[in-house]
Amino acid sequence: MYRASHRRDAVHFSKEPAVLVLLGFAMIAVFMVLIMTKKLTPVLALIIVPTIFGLFAGAGLGIGSMVMDSMKSMTSTAALLMFAIVYFGLMIDVGLFDPLVKFILRKLGNDPAKVVLGTAVLAAAVSLDGDGSTTFILTTAAMLPVYLRLKMSPVVLTCVAGLANGTMNILPWGGPTARAATALKVDINDVFVPMVPSLIAGLVVVFVFSWLLGLQERNRLRATAPEIWGDVADAGDVFDGGTHRGGTAAGTSGAGSSGRGSGSGRTPARPGTAAKPDAGGSSGVVVLESTETLVDLADTGLTDTALDPNRKTLRPKLFWFNLGLTVAVMVMLVANLVPLPYVFMVGSAIALLVNFPKVKEQGAQLVAHAPSIVAVVSMVMAAAVLTGVLNGTGMVKEMSAWLVHIIPAEMGPFMAVITGLLSIPMTFFMSNDAFYFGVLPVLSETAAHYGISGAEMARASITGQPFHLQSPLVPAILLLVSLAKVELGDHHKKVLWRTAVISVVMLAVGMLTGAIGIG
Repeated sequence: MYRASHRRDAVHFSKEPAVLVLLGFAMIAVFMVLIMTKKLTPVLALIIVPTIFGLFAGAGLGIGSMVMDSMKSMTSTAALLMFAIVYFGLMIDVGLFDPLVKFILRKLGNDPAKVVLGTAVLAAAVSLDGDGSTTFILTTAAMLPVYLRLKMSPVVLTCVAGLANGTMNILPWGGPTARAATALKVDINDVFVPMVPSLIAGLVVVFVFSWLLGLQERNRLRATAPEIWGDVADAGDVFDGGTHRGGTAAGTSGAGSSGRGSGSGRTPARPGTAAKPDAGGSSGVVVLESTETLVDLADTGLTDTALDPNRKTLRPKLFWFNLGLTVAVMVMLVANLVPLPYVFMVGSAIALLVNFPKVKEQGAQLVAHAPSIVAVVSMVMAAAVLTGVLNGTGMVKEMSAWLVHIIPAEMGPFMAVITGLLSIPMTFFMSNDAFYFGVLPVLSETAAHYGISGAEMARASITGQPFHLQSPLVPAILLLVSLAKVELGDHHKKVLWRTAVISVVMLAVGMLTGAIGIG
């Protein structure tokens, strides 16, 4: 009875929509500020901030039921992420991805710009399966060791992977496009096919951002580690696989050298390298022909990386078994014949049993991956507090209604464009289901009065997906930052404005091609 009375209070309070709208937007703003300024960890912010605002909204003791109802819907997601971390963590430990990383290094060399661009290409390609969690697991497994060995920032990895996956999320089998088509009762092909030019344009922007981020990493490494990457002042320096070409502006006198030599004016050869004049014979310029790759010079021990060649967990004799098992798991993921959490449960059990037959070794492997598991599962569970309060108090409903009602009547012919712009923030602080089944039909009904079709509204609504994928309400992004050991706030600082640009570009291209019209 006591709980029911508090629920009645919450319902009564929800009759004040303006207050709920204000509390809803304030809650999201406070949450974002706290995690981006690192005043609180995301887990604590996800729990404390919604609890305080939920109580202000009149939830009372009923807030517990709101959170529990929300948490029930997330248990399967938490199980999926938990056992996916265990499985792919095991595959990294036993050496399944070592050949892939070596192949990537051979193809991309050691140039950070090429590595970051390669990360974007890999993430975009893997995103074709339509599952963000799988994309982030595979991309991180393949690329994070490369970033660590080159001393690159893992935040760049999460940013690029988030950009690529968010852009590819408009694929028909990805979820949002199907939701939009279903909500407005239009054919899914009529929604997606006209948006292909927008998708291509979005990917082009992703690759441009990736290349620029790679150049920034290249310059940062040259500035912070000149003993490895070369003096940042050497205008002739270029990255060329395992060979570093260094040039000094001086002649043979020590005055113009980089300051690291013995005063001869010639760039000194580093360990494992041999120095010789460049092909042009210009004095003071040498070519370092290394017997090792620059990667090995950057991090010779590798004891703290996932690809330590001397790690005890390597199982080279079981490579083909592990590869076959992983392919089988991926096939089951795509076929969707069995619930995905169960697929990874069985896959992890088989992988542990075959690769680590001793009980003590199995326990050690589970303990080794416990930090990653706790980090991501705790965030998923904590996110249930935010979603539970947003939905249980009626904040989401009132925020949506307020946004729809503030649109002036004279803006009616631009409803498709407005919908595209609204989809950027709205899908960030609410689930896709809430936006596509709760908000989009209302917007579309209004747009119909101005001759804007449901298909056009559906197309416009999916342009905000690059931004949506970065939301803390999306379990896949929590998995990504956890695997890469990156703070969510740091990820948001680098990725949010870039995803907003991509979303606007996709919307603009849709307008130019006629896929998104004006009434």
